[in-house]
Amino acid sequence: MNSRTRKFFSYYKPYMGLLFADMACAFIVSAITLILPLCIRYITINVLEGERPDALHQIYTMGAVMLALVIIHTVCDMFIGYKGHVMGAMMESDMRSELFDHYQKLSFRFYDEQKTGQLMTRTTNDILSLTELYHHGPEDIVISLLKFAGAFIILISIDVKLTLIVFLFLPLMAVHAFYFNKKMNAALRKSKDRIGDINAQVEDTLSGIRVVQSFTNEHVEKDKFAYENERFVYSRKEGYKSETLFAEGMSGFTNLITVAVIVFGGAAIANASLELADLLTFFLCIGILIEPIQRLVNFARLYQEGITGFDRFMEILEVEPDIQDSSDALELAHVQGKVEFKDVSFKYKEDYDFVLRNVSLDIKVGEYVALVGPSGAGKSTLCSLIPRFYEVNDGEILLDGMNIRDIRLSSLRRHIGVVQQDVYLFAGNIMDNIRYGNMDATPEEIIEAAQKANAHDFIMELPDGYETDIGQRGVKLSGGQKQRLSIARVFLKNPPMIIFDEATSALDNESEKAVQDSLEKLTDNRTTLVIAHRLSTVRNAQRILVLTDNGIDEQGTHEELLALGGTYANLYNMQLKI
Repeated sequence: MNSRTRKFFSYYKPYMGLLFADMACAFIVSAITLILPLCIRYITINVLEGERPDALHQIYTMGAVMLALVIIHTVCDMFIGYKGHVMGAMMESDMRSELFDHYQKLSFRFYDEQKTGQLMTRTTNDILSLTELYHHGPEDIVISLLKFAGAFIILISIDVKLTLIVFLFLPLMAVHAFYFNKKMNAALRKSKDRIGDINAQVEDTLSGIRVVQSFTNEHVEKDKFAYENERFVYSRKEGYKSETLFAEGMSGFTNLITVAVIVFGGAAIANASLELADLLTFFLCIGILIEPIQRLVNFARLYQEGITGFDRFMEILEVEPDIQDSSDALELAHVQGKVEFKDVSFKYKEDYDFVLRNVSLDIKVGEYVALVGPSGAGKSTLCSLIPRFYEVNDGEILLDGMNIRDIRLSSLRRHIGVVQQDVYLFAGNIMDNIRYGNMDATPEEIIEAAQKANAHDFIMELPDGYETDIGQRGVKLSGGQKQRLSIARVFLKNPPMIIFDEATSALDNESEKAVQDSLEKLTDNRTTLVIAHRLSTVRNAQRILVLTDNGIDEQGTHEELLALGGTYANLYNMQLKI
């Protein structure tokens, strides 16, 4: 049993009691289904043909037995139908939770290569198909095997030759099923990939709907969607074709079995080697024999849909997070904020060029350091390495003299606050978005953080104050308002180290001043790294680092760098002319 198979069956473990109850009911249902034709045979042979004086009493007695069996059969079927599906849904929920938890462990490097829509499909559509497989899989197998074995025993006890004729069809049915099962699997896999592509396209278009409409490019997005939609329909056509040939071929074989029984059974009666009552029982048992075959056909369909989804589920689950805690990683109790880069080199992919090469840097406790330079020089990358959003390729980064790889990720990131240029606010109200900085914060602490971030006044002017709904990604707020909420969030977190990633580059002058004031409050007594596009915003930095393709090209105060007349002075003078 390989690792994926063990993983597949591991989801039954919390629900073994429910599974055994489901299997017990399946066993009872199978047994009753086999007993009912024997009851009918008893009436036709022993009562009706035997001309017994108490025939009517015997018929009523057997009818009462059959009624009791039908009631038990119905109750067991209801248990299987309800509790079995509930079990499947709970297992599906466990898998979805596990996948979601795994998503949150994966690094930025993973998400750089993925489409959100595809990841959503693996969390929803792919796992959804497993509910039916987890529920009906064991049940269909148990019922089919029991009914098939029982029907075979009954049939062979009635007429061996007729039974062998029936069973001659089975090898042909097995070959047919095996061939089209493979084709169904390939088609279903392609179909699931295509629905993932559709979700990715829809997510991409709707996320950028303002850009789409501003450029009046709705027709472009419609064409993109139509292309993905057409590919999905084509994949479904292939799937339906294989599924139809599979199911209808199996149905054709079962009809041939029925015809064979009529022809050869009729001939046996004509030759007086078979009783009419036995042929009636034989027909009933053929129905029971065909029902497991149909169940297995249904199981094959469920299996292909479910296992295809499971394979896609496992593809993500088997992606090892490239950034993990070491076995002896430490929890930080207190952080001062001294940061050292020692010969650090980094590139995003193996076949890419290095973004940073042999960078060495020493940032003192409480120092305010600004990073400036042309786009693509590695400013954001350098800052992303400190919280280990990406892992360095060579060298090491130290926090308070300790290699960050020896610190628990949660502990490291808890002591670092990040304010990004592209602010992400969650759907909901303002209070909840600020509380994200500290989920245990009181309303009073949230308001205090908003005041420090110069956000309280504009919040109170909104219709519902802190309870105002801000829409998806905060679309109801201006850029400056969103940025101040993100700063309030960091105030609430209260970390000893702050990273600002071009937090004011996209703001108007008034918003920039409000954000700049709140940033300067936040930098008090904290180690601060600021990535700056507008050089005027970092004139007060204690040290300015100029990053170019060659690494740290210059460093010093604003006045020192201007006097040097190098890269920084050229950048500053260019911005003054704009």
